[in-house]
Order: sequence, then structure tokens, then C-alpha cells
Amino acid sequence: MSEQTLTTTSADGTTIAYQAYGAPADRPTLVLVSGATQRKEDWADLAEALAGAGLAAVPYDRRGRGESGDTTPYAVEREIEDLAAVIAATGGSAGVLGMSSGGALANRAAGAGLPITTLSTFETPYRVGDVPKPPDDYVEHLQQLYDADRPEEMLEYFMVAGVGQPQEQVDQMKQMPFWASLVPVGRTVLYDAVCLGGSHAPLPTELLGSITVPMLCLGSTGSPDWLRGGAEASAAAAPDGRFVVLDGDFHSAPTSVLAPVLVEHHRRA
Repeated sequence: MSEQTLTTTSADGTTIAYQAYGAPADRPTLVLVSGATQRKEDWADLAEALAGAGLAAVPYDRRGRGESGDTTPYAVEREIEDLAAVIAATGGSAGVLGMSSGGALANRAAGAGLPITTLSTFETPYRVGDVPKPPDDYVEHLQQLYDADRPEEMLEYFMVAGVGQPQEQVDQMKQMPFWASLVPVGRTVLYDAVCLGGSHAPLPTELLGSITVPMLCLGSTGSPDWLRGGAEASAAAAPDGRFVVLDGDFHSAPTSVLAPVLVEHHRRA
């Protein structure tokens, strides 16, 4: 097992940092695609559990986060190329897990034909039906803040308008030590919004219908109905999709619950 940070180079020359838990050469590889504000270190507990169960777990810093670079202008295609570079560097084909909005990137990558053998997503926040939605100009406002280089304001706007947290709760978060560590990745919440397809994150039925690999869409008992609903609709739209609800917390599940389900699914290939 190794937590050493390695790097690869994306098609546009951007450096992408990743870690490898377990040896990819002798076991199936699972690349872990982060959701909003996540970095590769946030996957440590799950990656260790997956490696202990026989998978090679590969978390990486998406562009603009942690130890990865960030070449502008941003485009979803560049992030797909980043994931392709990580897969190429760790064996040439892999299973992929997308957490939250990272699921939107994982779905796009699978639809683009990357060598993905199995796919899983955890509550990709597609907004299906009559559910809470961000403002119509959500992406446009993020873009304005991005152009003005105001990452902390982007992070705050994402928390309030995107996630739906009360302003007073976010104000309290801003006083906590962890907030300062999130500010450097504040610019990337725009990237997640673009990956999700715009302000209202509509379910990409055509894209999901093009994904032919086994796809596991996970939800948590601790999440609101709309998050589970997006996961269920994703599974229904995929030709080989399966929806499973795990015993968990808000938008998450304990490693002890999540890891065995992922191992079972991603060792199918």
C-alpha cells in the first residue's frame, strides 16, 4: 500500500496528482473521482479499505485542487482528458467511482468512451422532477465570481445557492478552521456545475443511455429524497444500471458499509 503522491500529464499539459493504494499491476483498479471541494486525501479511509479488500484504489486531485495544476480556459473535455491520463498511468483501464458531482464527470467520461470497465456513482445531484433547484443564473453568477478571482465568495455561494444550506450556518462554517483550507478550491465549484450540465443539473438521459458498462448508482438513507431520486433515475436510464440504497448519513455512507458494495461491483469485470 502506498500513499505517495505521483503525477501524470493531461493532454493539455496540466499536471494531475494522484495516489495509488495497492498495486495496480496485480489487481483491478478503481479510480476515485471527487465531488465538489474534495481532494485526494479525503478518500484515504475508503481507499485503504478497498486496497485491503483486493482493489487498487486511485484517488486523484481534479484540476484546480490540491497538487494538480489548472490550465484555463476550463472545459469539461479537459477534465475527461485528466481522468483518461490517470487511467493510462495506472494500468490502461479501470473501474471508476464518482462521488456526488464527481459522478457527473464519471458519467461523461464513460459516455466519451474512456476505457472504463465498471462504473459507480454516489448520489450524483441531478435534479429530477419538482425538487429544490439553484437559481436560474447559478452558473452565470459563479462564472462572474470566477472571472473576478473571488474563490471564497464562490464557495459561499455554492454552499447557500447550490447545496441549500442556510446563510447563518455558512457564516458559522466560515469561522471554523477548515474553511480556510477549502477556499483554495473555491474556484472549482464552477467546474462541478458545468459538469452537471448547468444551473438546474438536469438528468442527462441520452448520456446515461449510452453507458453500456455495469453501472451502480448508490443512495443513502440519511439523504433527502431528491438526492436518492437522482440516483434512482440515473440507474433507470442506464442500460445496465442498478440502484442500491445504503444505510448512511447525509450524502454519505460509512466506509464499512460502502466498501464491500464497491468491491462486489467493481470486481465483476
